[in-house]
Amino acid sequence: MRLTMTREEKSWVLYDVGNSAFVLVMVTAIMPIFFKEYAASTLPGAVSTANWGFANSTASLLLALLAPVLGAMADYRDRKKFFFLVFLGIGLCFNLALPAIREGQWLLCLALFVPARVGWAGTIVFYDAFITDVTSHARMDTISARGYAWGYIGSVVPFLVVIGLLLSAGMADGLPVVPTKIGFVVVALWWLAFSIPMIKNIRQVHYLPASAAPLRDSFVRLVTTFRQIRRHRRAFQFLLAYFFYIDGVDTIISMAMAYGIDLGFGVTLLIAVLLFIQIVAFPFALLYGRLAVRYSARAMLLAGIAVYGLVTFIAFLLPSIPDMRLRTMAFWGVAFLVASSMGGIQALSRSYFGKLIPAENSSEFFGFYNVFGKFAAITGPVLMGTVGRMAGDTRWGVLSILALFVIGAWLLHRVQEDEA
Repeated sequence: MRLTMTREEKSWVLYDVGNSAFVLVMVTAIMPIFFKEYAASTLPGAVSTANWGFANSTASLLLALLAPVLGAMADYRDRKKFFFLVFLGIGLCFNLALPAIREGQWLLCLALFVPARVGWAGTIVFYDAFITDVTSHARMDTISARGYAWGYIGSVVPFLVVIGLLLSAGMADGLPVVPTKIGFVVVALWWLAFSIPMIKNIRQVHYLPASAAPLRDSFVRLVTTFRQIRRHRRAFQFLLAYFFYIDGVDTIISMAMAYGIDLGFGVTLLIAVLLFIQIVAFPFALLYGRLAVRYSARAMLLAGIAVYGLVTFIAFLLPSIPDMRLRTMAFWGVAFLVASSMGGIQALSRSYFGKLIPAENSSEFFGFYNVFGKFAAITGPVLMGTVGRMAGDTRWGVLSILALFVIGAWLLHRVQEDEA
């Protein structure tokens, strides 16, 4: 297989480098702390945490409702890039508006953050769908893996810039406000810069004939697709499996920091672990892409799910390790296992699904793909929290996630191996 990438493939991969900074800084690491310490400083801690959670769930729900319809509309000629640009503009504009927040303006902060996150997530629907336009069927696993790999390592650069700004100003009393706001601007500029190749070099190759009433016809096509599930049976079988195992993956990623604090680890260690995961995920995502060419994407997905099953079981055992040094070493081991398969599972899920769907309907089908992913992101933490509270110990909530991987692996194994 050709190792060099085409101009279109490089441009597609570079967008992952740009948008991943938003995930790491604005969703995972810095923005949640800024919200609690500054924007929601007048609220009790439990209330501000709940409001932050509601805001993220609202953003996911909005996109889940919009994605199938917008995806169906985007399958007409030149519509895919149009919708991509619309959501990119929304995400960037609201991201750049966040530094205007003043202390105590928690409602305004959430009113700006939610559309920023919807804008980011909306671009991903059409970005994922573009994979059928930028590369061949045979190279899809490799290119998808490179996107995630370079996205992980690329997001580290602006993150380190933001951390440098914060450290230079001093963090003894929490996040310094002005450097944090400058960091938000850095994220937006990084995101914009790496979007330019995508905007300039990628065009929609596969599309449906023009329609006189695209909105009405899009709804008709959605209904028709549901009625013809048997015609696309393997794609929907995969989506059902994807819902369960990606639910487990997303839950581990989103709840790891909170569980680490419950285990007695400090914020400094947790940030170091987060950086470690981003860096180690880079080569392993590439490795998954290469192994998928040799052994098949489904085989590597099942291997990744098995690794995450092991992660869940070890995480369940961590609180029973009395020695803090041994517990810390085991936590680093868990972080390594997470990094080894996180990118591979996400990348190969995208490319595997891309092979199962008609290229001219890629936006519509990736709309469904993102709906399953978004609802999975909501249900997993609820399962973990509910079981943990019923049992009186978070570790049992962690163990419950193992069921998601078992069900997901079983359903994925039932999808026929032929990917043509």
